[in-house]
Amino acid sequence: LALPAYHKTPMLMLVTMRGQEGEGNPAQFPMGRAVRPVFEAMGVTVMEAETPDQVVELFERAARLAFDEGKMAAVLIAQKVIGSKTFGK
Repeated sequence: LALPAYHKTPMLMLVTMRGQEGEGNPAQFPMGRAVRPVFEAMGVTVMEAETPDQVVELFERAARLAFDEGKMAAVLIAQKVIGSKTFGK
């Protein structure tokens, strides 16, 4: 994140979240809580998709921000959108 910020290089991220409601692995919770504040501290515009319908809309908005304005943008897809990991259980 430091290099794109320094060089003002467009960066678009699509992040599937862990460590949220329904998470079966407690080790994922600290990272889940840290993603947004870390991204924001590095100058990334963060958008959160809480429903499947929001994913496309927010990704299009983030892509315009990244490629039209040269910004760093991330769309976080909530764990409830993609479903919790069951690891075959």
